[in-house]
Amino acid sequence: MLASTETEKMERVEQVPVKITNLSMKDLLSVIPAHCYERSLWRSAIYPIWDLVVICSLWKLTTIADAYTVNLSPTLASLVSFSLWSLYGFFAGLFAMGLWIVAHEAGHSAFSTSKRINNFVGWVLHSGLGVPYHSWRISCVSITETSRKSLTCLLTDEVMQRSSFHGRVRKWASPPLDPSRDDVLGANVSLAVQNEMWEALGDSPIAAFGQFVFYLFAGLPTYLIWNIGGQTRYPKGTSHFNPSSVMFAPHQHSEIVLSDLGIFLWLGLIIFSCFHWSFMTVFRVYFVPYIWVNHWLVLITFLQHSDPLLPHYRGSAFNFQRGALSTMDRSLLGDLGPIMGWLGAHATHGISETHVLHHLTSRIPHYHAWEATYALRKRLAAEGINLEGRPGGWREVWRVMRECKFVEDEGGVVFYKNARGLAAARPVFAPSISDVEDSGIEIDK
Repeated sequence: MLASTETEKMERVEQVPVKITNLSMKDLLSVIPAHCYERSLWRSAIYPIWDLVVICSLWKLTTIADAYTVNLSPTLASLVSFSLWSLYGFFAGLFAMGLWIVAHEAGHSAFSTSKRINNFVGWVLHSGLGVPYHSWRISCVSITETSRKSLTCLLTDEVMQRSSFHGRVRKWASPPLDPSRDDVLGANVSLAVQNEMWEALGDSPIAAFGQFVFYLFAGLPTYLIWNIGGQTRYPKGTSHFNPSSVMFAPHQHSEIVLSDLGIFLWLGLIIFSCFHWSFMTVFRVYFVPYIWVNHWLVLITFLQHSDPLLPHYRGSAFNFQRGALSTMDRSLLGDLGPIMGWLGAHATHGISETHVLHHLTSRIPHYHAWEATYALRKRLAAEGINLEGRPGGWREVWRVMRECKFVEDEGGVVFYKNARGLAAARPVFAPSISDVEDSGIEIDK
């Protein structure tokens, strides 16, 4: 514990010890049964078909129920109709997120053994949800590949660890570190420094709520169009829609154009539908679920990669498997009870519950990911590592946003600190094992 000054009272917090793994990729992947890597086109196809059946059924049931509101008073009819279509939008958006996940898996070649089929399915489904397929596929894979090949890029000026979400470093967020009043590990911080940080970070409930709403409902389009919240190694305003963007290689130009074509066709169908059925019909049947899809994508991705118990690395402290294991599995909607937890996992094909595995090897289809995840968790548990976080939901987003404000400017392994400069975790190092391997992720050559 740091020595207290005569004028300032120090506060010490009990930190959770987090083991920093030195397991090799060979060790981690060897516990996964071989059949989990098998991809079946016909089995994979069942899931998007089921998602569409559920969505269409929800629409039909809502339409039938809404027809009975004509027997109610105008005010009550409007309230009931609004409630029915709001429920439809929520649940349809949840299952449409399942379609998004199928497209995402296709981008990782986990849908089929055929690259053409993967790209066709991914292009159709992602375009139908307003996402440029090849642009997303390439940028998503490049994050992983950059982390493997250029290990020193992870924490130079920002946390850029296999994720579109990253926090600020201390020099951009709060007063400089003063060892006599502060602790680089965030275990001992004077009350005076805590107050200074609180004032500098402006961590008020209103500001946190504004960030919460922006991230969840506007995060995806602003990321795709302007790279807001994305990789800081790209120039400001880098767009997923620009074939000449620095995130794409020259030989990928035609694929980006094809992705943009999918978006133009998507916009054209929306405009046509508005004229054919009316804007309000398209809004409640398609746009509300679409907004929910964007919301779920950001919520799930944010909570997969953000938590005060997740380590972040600089330079030689980083390797591929450490970066891959710096994520969490969470039960989506599990905070609302076991039934909603089951529904969240079922509708979104377990993407939130099996994400650690996806980081290690992205070609395992979701229907095998559960078995592979249980095997991986058993191996990690033997090393004292637990990567199952709290259930994922709005309450958890609120908590994590307020607990993960910045990381220190120095240190090979760092954890997020809150607005008072306190960290919830500290690193515990395991014996060193040399390993230079990757997960077999395919990128364009």
